[in-house]
Amino acid sequence: MNYIKAFAPATVANVACGFDIFGFALDQPGDIVELRKLDQPGVIIKDIIGDDGRLPREPERNAVTVVMLKFLEHIGATQGVEVILHKNMPLGSGMGSSSASSVVGIFAINELFGRPLTQTQLLPFAMEGERIACGAAHADNVGPALLGGFVVIRSYAPLDVFKVKVPDELYCTLVHPDVEVNTKDARYILRNEVSLKNTISQMGNVAGLIAGLMQEDYDLVSRSMVDVIIEPVRSILIPEFDHVKQAALNSGALGCSISGAGPSMFALSRGQETASRVAQAMSEAFGSVGITTKSYVSQINQQGPKILETA
Repeated sequence: MNYIKAFAPATVANVACGFDIFGFALDQPGDIVELRKLDQPGVIIKDIIGDDGRLPREPERNAVTVVMLKFLEHIGATQGVEVILHKNMPLGSGMGSSSASSVVGIFAINELFGRPLTQTQLLPFAMEGERIACGAAHADNVGPALLGGFVVIRSYAPLDVFKVKVPDELYCTLVHPDVEVNTKDARYILRNEVSLKNTISQMGNVAGLIAGLMQEDYDLVSRSMVDVIIEPVRSILIPEFDHVKQAALNSGALGCSISGAGPSMFALSRGQETASRVAQAMSEAFGSVGITTKSYVSQINQQGPKILETA
């Protein structure tokens, strides 16, 4: 194999109460990368399509290629790659834009070089892409983008990640308003200390959400999708947040919160019909104040990245 074209999906991280420990993958949108082997070592960015020139072209500064540099060094490769990135998600979207790039990069190059590492072994490489993009090597986006499904980050030291079974009828509505929230800024405004009362409440919701998903108890999922620590702070960065959230709940959503660092918002629903109705209601709520949106309705993507073409 000398050429590969691959896809990695968008993700929803935090999932209300699970800050930095929960995340799940979607079917769409996602980033696409094309890699072609070179006779000489190193990584060359041939083109980036869809970023309006905003992403760095230096391989050591771009999330999609820094993971490749580390991978090639790790396996002692004598060949390099030429890269074309199709950036299909807006930057600062809260949809795991940087993680999709990191994951599609590490997934594609591992496949191109004969799959020397397992999918799980690729995770630390993908996390380094996140470090370059937003300053923190967190796994709640790259974990589900790489492994698929609903992922829990039990520990970072040592890294311990596992997947949780979710109901077949569970659907996600993801709505991206045409505003931008910088991930670094969204982390900067968070408090360093949390009250014991809020910690206890949050722990109960974390346990309840996992139990609700595994037991297919939609009422328990709904009751547990409450974030008393992060959402009250970050929601001020999203115009009409309360209005949009209430519109989702009024339309039958189990719960609604911020996707990642925002400004995208997500809702979980039982069934595609309800999820589609929720998407319309959330988009209309943003539209009522002149904010245009793009919405997606998807089940939880269990596959993660995939090969589109090889040669």
